[in-house]
Amino acid sequence: MGSVELDIFSMIINASLMVQFVLLLLLTFSISSWAIIIIKFRYIRRAIKESGMFTEFFWRSRDLSAAFAKAKQLNGSPIARVFRIGYVELRKLGQSGIPISTVSSTHSEGDSSGLNGQFSGTDNVKRALRRAINTETTRMTELVPFLATTGNTAPFIGLFGTVWGIMDSFHGIGLKGSANLAVVAPGISEALIATAAGLAVAIPAVIAFNYFMQKVRIIESELNSFSADFLNIIERDLMRVEGN
Repeated sequence: MGSVELDIFSMIINASLMVQFVLLLLLTFSISSWAIIIIKFRYIRRAIKESGMFTEFFWRSRDLSAAFAKAKQLNGSPIARVFRIGYVELRKLGQSGIPISTVSSTHSEGDSSGLNGQFSGTDNVKRALRRAINTETTRMTELVPFLATTGNTAPFIGLFGTVWGIMDSFHGIGLKGSANLAVVAPGISEALIATAAGLAVAIPAVIAFNYFMQKVRIIESELNSFSADFLNIIERDLMRVEGN
């Protein structure tokens, strides 16, 4: 095993400058990709964990002010951040007479103009929630497209290095006037390292990209579901007010 590694290292050292440049470029892509993979994996794992904690607390407490206090403690939860934005927007409706400390509320009869304003105000909450969801989705997918770029380009970068190395090898054969295997094999094997390196960089990046995008879609679906449920609570509360 040690001799194989030594041979590979030796081939890289003896490769042409262009092949070495390609390998250095692929190494840069690889380091960047793995840094993104580690960062996004920790970010999404925390997002899923804390979102589950917040959602459980929200439905158990049924108290918006308590949920807001809990949401401020769970900074890693996209659902908690979306709720905070919606809650802040909802507080502006409190001036119309809706108590928002709890889900249930009362309102005096005959205040139809205030009620209409409150229903109109829920449109502001909807827009705020929609913007918050878009922001969270953008935040979760940030840097992830680089993985797709790496997965798509790394094999071709490696192939370019291989083609260039083979061209260099054949050029050397032409100058030496000899085409036996002992002359051809070293140069070609050095060139083929670039293709292998390109695949080694691309495969983890593609796997990670698909994994992260799947998780982002799941979290985005949960954000939309929570937003719809939150709006239903607000509208149901207003319907109770209208009934009173």
